[in-house]
Amino acid sequence: MEKKIKRSVAILLAHIIKVDKRDIEKEAPLFCSIMGRDFQCDEKEAIEFLKQSLQEEYNLNEHIDIIKDALKNDKISKMRLLEQLNHIIYSDTISDEDYQIFEKVKKKLFPEID
Repeated sequence: MEKKIKRSVAILLAHIIKVDKRDIEKEAPLFCSIMGRDFQCDEKEAIEFLKQSLQEEYNLNEHIDIIKDALKNDKISKMRLLEQLNHIIYSDTISDEDYQIFEKVKKKLFPEID
């Protein structure tokens, strides 16, 4: 399950980089820092997650559900994930789509808040 949650978080964070067509070289250090600090990924593993996430097709909703199920009642970890997502969003130009994604994730993780 640990690898599965890491992959789902990586896809979620990389999705912001992908949809905004951001400079991967510029975003990679922040991505690696978040994945290393919070998910114990070394730089090589984090870069591999980033590259895979940017190249493959995926269903973002499935990965958000995986994250939701893994974090269940851990509100602190859910808030931390939203903070990480926000950090990626603010690292470059912010688009309306970025915050639509943020709101979608927030509503999935915290359905009681509306």
